[in-house]
Formats: sequence, structure tokens, C-alpha cells
Amino acid sequence: MRVLVIVPTYNEIDNIARVIEKIGATLPEAGILVVDDGSPDGTADRVDGLRSGLPELNLMRRAVKSGLGSAYRAGFAWGLERGYEVMVEMDADLSHDPGALPELVAPIGEGYEVSIGSRYVPGGSIPKWKFHRHLLSRGGNRYASAVLGLGVADSTAGFRAYAATVLSRISLNDVKAEGYGFQIEMTYRAKQAGASIVEVPIRFIDREVGESKMSSAIVIEALGLVTWWGLGRFLRGAARLARSRRGTQARVPVPPS
Repeated sequence: MRVLVIVPTYNEIDNIARVIEKIGATLPEAGILVVDDGSPDGTADRVDGLRSGLPELNLMRRAVKSGLGSAYRAGFAWGLERGYEVMVEMDADLSHDPGALPELVAPIGEGYEVSIGSRYVPGGSIPKWKFHRHLLSRGGNRYASAVLGLGVADSTAGFRAYAATVLSRISLNDVKAEGYGFQIEMTYRAKQAGASIVEVPIRFIDREVGESKMSSAIVIEALGLVTWWGLGRFLRGAARLARSRRGTQARVPVPPS
């Protein structure tokens, strides 16, 4: 399988070289695409300087910070145009262990179309999180799964692999969410597209260098979107039920007089 690892960056100059090195050591045949959103710290220039010795390293420079979801959508489109069969989402801050890439990608070769690196299945863990972060993350995931019928323990996970086949069935231009919301929306749309989804356990480690991009606003956005999508799902279900009942009534035979 041709694998492309997509790494969005914004001010990751202290981490990006180590991330690229570790990806190359773990999946030496994989392509790497760094999508940089105009990092003022020189992240893109650092990546550019590494490319001469790494033929599979690619760089997409974007002028302004446009968001995580936008970066992945651009990366997916880039990979699909070049015939990659598997596309991996991965953070640049080493919270996602590059050593886990083979286990994450393997289910795609077995026929699954989405493989999620999950913190909330047996064997998964987040060793350094405080209780309130666990509570917020677990609660948000359970809410999303219940409202959208996902059947996924960690729909907000950002370490995952997609088969090109399912990405080709999703209208990426219609995916609008960012951050947590993007991961949930992609899970929802993949499920709507009939994708087979599996979760593999990972150990999630908070970044040690640099500043986190996560904020309460991103979490609130995600929960609001889930509620909106859930309402749409309910209304579509109610409309289908109403049509079904009307059809049943129309087929009821009229007793003879």
C-alpha cells in the first residue's frame, strides 16, 4: 500500500525534525506531507531544508493559519491526486507516537477503511491528563457517539488512517468543522458513506515542547456541531418514518362493500 502521513504544522520548529525522523524510521516507504499554515517561527523553512535528503518528504506552504480541518482536507486532496492508497492524520508535537504507525495502518490492509488510534479502548491510555480533562474528553466522545450513532469510543482522536476509497466517497469540500469537530465530522461522514471502522489502542502523551493549540472554544464548537448534526439526523429519521407510514397506508386494501 502507498501510505501518506499528513502532518499539519503551525509553529512546530522545535518538534518537526524529530517527528519526520521518527516517521521515516518507522515507515521508511511512506510519503510525508507537511502542511504548514504560514508558521512565523520558520517551521516550513526547517522542513524545506530537510527535503534534499528525504525524497519522500513533501511540503505544502499555506499563507495563513486556516485551521486543522482545512489542512487535512488539503492534504487528503493532494494525496488522492497522487494515487496514495492510505492517508494518515498525525500531530506534529509527538503526542502521537510514530512507533505506533504500523499498528495503525495495518487494519487498512485487512479491509477496514478507517483505523482510529483510540485512547478509550482496552489498552489505550492518557497517562498525564488530569481528571477534568479525562471527564471532558470521555463525556464529549460518549455524547457524540450517542447523538450521532457512531459506535466509536474515541471519535475526537486525531491519530488515524483512512483508505483512499472512503475519502473518495466523502465530499471533502462539504466538511466544514475544525479541531475536535473535524474529527467527529469525518467519523460521522465516513460512517454515512458505509465505511468499516476499527479502533486500535494508543498511548497518548501531551506535548513536551511548544504550546498546545487546543482551547475551550474548539471544544464548545465541537459539542455545538454534534448537537446540530444530531438534530438533522433525528429530523431525517422522522421524515423517513413519516414517508414509510404514508406508503403503508396507501397500500392497505379497501375492504369490499
